[in-house]
Amino acid sequence: MHLLRRLLRAPGFTSVTLITLALGIGANTAIFSVVEGILLKPLPFREPDRLVGVWHTSAKMNLKKFNASPATYLTYREQGSVFEDIGLWTGGSVGVTKLSQPEQVPCLYVTDGTLPLLGVQPERGRFFTKEEAVSGGPRTTVLAWGYWQRRFAGSPSAIGKHIVADGEDYEIVGILPRNFRFMEQKADLVLPLQFNRAKIVVGNFSYQAVARLKPGVTLQQANADVARLIPLSLHSFPPPPGFSIKVFEDAKLGPNVTWLKDDLVGEIRDVLWILLGTLAAVLLIACANVANLLLVRAEGRQHELAIRMALGAGRGSIARELLSESMLLGLMGGVPGLGVAFLAIRMLVAIGPDSLPRLGEISIDLPVLLFTLVVSLTAGLLFGLLPVFRYAGSRLGEGLRESGRALSHSRSRIRARNVLVVFQVALAVVLLVSSGLMIRTFTALRGVNPGFTKPAEILTMRVAVPEGDVKEPARAFRMDNDMLEKISRIPGVSAAGMTSSLTMDGNHSGDVLFAEDHPVTEGVLPAVRNFKFASPGYFSSMGIGLVAGRDMTWTDLYNFRPVAVISENLAREYWRSPSAALGKRIREGSKSEWREVIGVVADERDEGVEKPAPKTIYWPMMMKNFWNNETFLRRDMALAIRSSRTGSATLPEQVRQAVWAVSPNSPVAEVRTMDELYRKSMARTSFTLVMLSIAGAMALLLGLVGIYGVIAYTVAQRRREIGIRMALGARQQAVSALFMRHGLALAAVGVAFGLAAAAGLTRLMSSLLFGVGAVDLTTYSLVAAGLTAAVLVASYIPARRAASVDPMETLRSE
Repeated sequence: MHLLRRLLRAPGFTSVTLITLALGIGANTAIFSVVEGILLKPLPFREPDRLVGVWHTSAKMNLKKFNASPATYLTYREQGSVFEDIGLWTGGSVGVTKLSQPEQVPCLYVTDGTLPLLGVQPERGRFFTKEEAVSGGPRTTVLAWGYWQRRFAGSPSAIGKHIVADGEDYEIVGILPRNFRFMEQKADLVLPLQFNRAKIVVGNFSYQAVARLKPGVTLQQANADVARLIPLSLHSFPPPPGFSIKVFEDAKLGPNVTWLKDDLVGEIRDVLWILLGTLAAVLLIACANVANLLLVRAEGRQHELAIRMALGAGRGSIARELLSESMLLGLMGGVPGLGVAFLAIRMLVAIGPDSLPRLGEISIDLPVLLFTLVVSLTAGLLFGLLPVFRYAGSRLGEGLRESGRALSHSRSRIRARNVLVVFQVALAVVLLVSSGLMIRTFTALRGVNPGFTKPAEILTMRVAVPEGDVKEPARAFRMDNDMLEKISRIPGVSAAGMTSSLTMDGNHSGDVLFAEDHPVTEGVLPAVRNFKFASPGYFSSMGIGLVAGRDMTWTDLYNFRPVAVISENLAREYWRSPSAALGKRIREGSKSEWREVIGVVADERDEGVEKPAPKTIYWPMMMKNFWNNETFLRRDMALAIRSSRTGSATLPEQVRQAVWAVSPNSPVAEVRTMDELYRKSMARTSFTLVMLSIAGAMALLLGLVGIYGVIAYTVAQRRREIGIRMALGARQQAVSALFMRHGLALAAVGVAFGLAAAAGLTRLMSSLLFGVGAVDLTTYSLVAAGLTAAVLVASYIPARRAASVDPMETLRSE
């Protein structure tokens, strides 16, 4: 208790110390809670360390990770030796009608064994049977707990009732547990994947696979078994029309079985570890600041400590007291640090990108509390060791001899404080360079043309004419045309169009492409390209520039003219220039109808502005003889509406009414602007930028406080010397310059060490950068200049105080 009373008798010192520690410990606790919730906490399934994702590679196509197919799924399930079971899944959405207003809800398609292999038990009812996973089998569905509560008020009688999804009747057979989440899929309905084994062909790698390893099986054994099974899957099913098995053999397919948690976490792992390391550096700066304060405090007690040692107190006793005080300060700083962490976690969850998985599992739980305890004690130990070494080891009587007023201040004490300040400045430089690189990255991303213009003026939503209501493709297509006409007549709407996939919405898909004047070599698999289906008017509504040729017209589509539009990068790859691509013919299958390229449009950055624009083909949304369909119609489409009223609350409702005036059962979903999609594509960069900027700002503030403290303390210790200098004729400017040079020298050494450290450490964040290198001279120069200027400002106040010393008053006090 006497340690606590001693700290309370110095409220200024204690308050500053606790605030400094609370910020450092709280920031680290907050980021650790995110790391623990996302990276360290086990998945919420039975024995999650045996769950894996089953992916594939292709050495020939330079693909390191691509999906599974029905053929590989059946082969691995029936002939594999390492999996207890394996399941396929994919996300999607369906239009639910006849419950209330039509709505488009997210859904999860799974094979019959997927939910059981996760170890999930239904809240009510049951999951799918093998009979329900066969084409033509009973149509059943399992409801998410939230959807069950929302649409059926949680009534047990919902089991056995029927709902209409995409025009088909489904029986409700089960309810998912309340907290069920799978791979961040936000699904209201779970539907069975139904395959017709007689129609399965090699290929169709369109599904993700999850499996449970048998007990004792390693990841290496799983990959070896999948490698054994891949050739079997190629010869167990026929090739798709127009292909041979040799094409797939030459693709050199390989296994890539990974832990399921790694699939879930993805690229965010590197971001979180970098942020944790960054805030650990902030804590070290805070510890250096507190160590400086403790040095001053211990120096003020040196006379007392020397007397105690003269009276027989051992050095170990003195060291324990000093260390106990610092450890107590660490623990006391950890308590408000938890409050800081709680607020920071709420902020992180609010600003965190949608791509940040497991946000709902981030909390201050027992591991986080233990981490805070360890960090608090470690911090107390770190900043407490320096005064222990400096004063607990003093020679007996040194404190008594140095306590006289006339003695000059020890150079070793100044040196210790200077070293701490240099350390702080160096760490601040590293953090400021990191945040500067992210600012440069963000600026570079903002300068990239995403492929569309004025995204804030584009309203988007998804809509579909249910096949159960309108089976004839031509009639459904005319209804889509009627919708667009009605939407175009809404006041303020300047253009409207439809597409299967908006830029950056994640719904794009691909397939192989054949070009008439680029014959495919025997045994070589054609390149996979990005496929989109569009209506006339889509490009103008999105602001996608027409580079050459023309857009599709409604006459083209109604008359089934074999036409297509391609992206500029695809035109340059095949024909070197957009104009040369006009009139060329392409198709999606080796036996399909050739379609003439009538237009070339600007590239769309479908996967985000930080990734290259994929080479894209825009097919008409209705065609003859496409993908083995006599009449092909893409029903699930996204509306792109350009309007000066996009920000108004009334426009979306007017669009809904226009859609329902044509098709009363068409659900309207995912209402958002293109600006939202654009900002979402940069969410990870924005999140990292905000966090690194906060860390950099904290580091800069703490570093400047350290500089100010050292210069101010030096001025206080050298008042007698300053008085003598000024009595002998020294000018005020010369005295101020003396202390400003001291601060500048500390900054120069710290900046030099910091730049050298940054050159090595920032390479770890290379994967986060865009348009700028890890060693960017502009960023490094600006940080060095800016920090030096800030140090001069921090040094100016105590330096000016030194120049205001009255020499006569100082000499009289002596």
